[in-house]
Amino acid sequence: MAVMDPQPAVDLTDEDKLWALLSWIFSPIVPIIVLLLEDKKQRKFIKYNAIQALVVSVVGYVISAVLSAVIVGCFTGVALLVYIIYLAVQSYQGKWVTIPVVTDFCVSQGWIEKA
Repeated sequence: MAVMDPQPAVDLTDEDKLWALLSWIFSPIVPIIVLLLEDKKQRKFIKYNAIQALVVSVVGYVISAVLSAVIVGCFTGVALLVYIIYLAVQSYQGKWVTIPVVTDFCVSQGWIEKA
């Protein structure tokens, strides 16, 4: 489950929340677009969610592909979809979602900042 970490006060706009939601729902396409748009990637909240959405979706697709040889792959894909929708709703509410392994990995790579 994702744990919400308090982040520094950043002036979140409705547009920031919408782009975060879209990054989760339409991952990996929208996160790649966000990272190519200079004005979007300068917004910390959008970048924070886009990078995590990209990592979660790529890892999820790889795990689903590997497990698709057995029946478990179908359930993994559905579970991933439900989890991504949950994260999308949380980010749309303006919460900085923290995914234990993914967030730590992204911070250690220097892709996102953690308060």
